[in-house]
Amino acid sequence: MKILTLIIKQKYFDEILSGDKKTETREIRPNTASRYVEFFNTETGAVYPKPDDVPQDAPVDARCIQYDAIRFFVGYAPDRPSALVKVTGAEYFILTDDEGQDIIYTHKGREYVAAQIDYSLGDIIESNV
Repeated sequence: MKILTLIIKQKYFDEILSGDKKTETREIRPNTASRYVEFFNTETGAVYPKPDDVPQDAPVDARCIQYDAIRFFVGYAPDRPSALVKVTGAEYFILTDDEGQDIIYTHKGREYVAAQIDYSLGDIIESNV
């Protein structure tokens, strides 16, 4: 089973356990992108695990890394509550401004497109509360 580990606040953890929160959203940033998406060359199929690995002029797209479940932890304490929740789907989105233009950021001298990923949450597999 492929598991993504995420830290969340107690409020959101409680909403997941109660079934009120059905989606977990994360912003995809250059320093976290390799956890959420993989980049691939649309012409050759070559895969680039990290945004910095992508050649400057390569025709590239991204696809979600498929996870079976997400292990949610509340905070960073050693005895923190946790839950393992089934992932039923994942989708990433390019973020746009009010005019519909892609939002572009610069990180370490390179431009990247702002994006987020939404994980659809299913059943709670196990919890430690």
